[in-house]
Amino acid sequence: MPKITRETHQIDASGKVVGRLASQIAILLMGKNKPTYMPNLDAGDIVVVTNADKLVFTGKKWSDKLYHRSSNRPSGITTLTAEQMKERDPGLVLQHAVKYMLPKNKLQTDRMKRLKIQ
Repeated sequence: MPKITRETHQIDASGKVVGRLASQIAILLMGKNKPTYMPNLDAGDIVVVTNADKLVFTGKKWSDKLYHRSSNRPSGITTLTAEQMKERDPGLVLQHAVKYMLPKNKLQTDRMKRLKIQ
């Protein structure tokens, strides 16, 4: 089993497209940039993102992109646009994009804990 060493990556998100940045962050969190990558080990790095409020969507996604969540109750679906999510917390848009680019397994929550959005 290889020794796990975690580096810290500082990323400035100002002017960057959300999806392209999220895919780069997901690769760093999984550790796919390392020669010792193994899919069953959590050997990724720590990622610190600054200026998340200056992220960019292409096209009209700020008004057209919808985020749904459910309370599992009748009529419990809440829908927000990307612009409303950005007003609530600018980092939520990026956090949501990164989360759904990671593999859906038991390592996902541990990897998401290493993502710091400021």
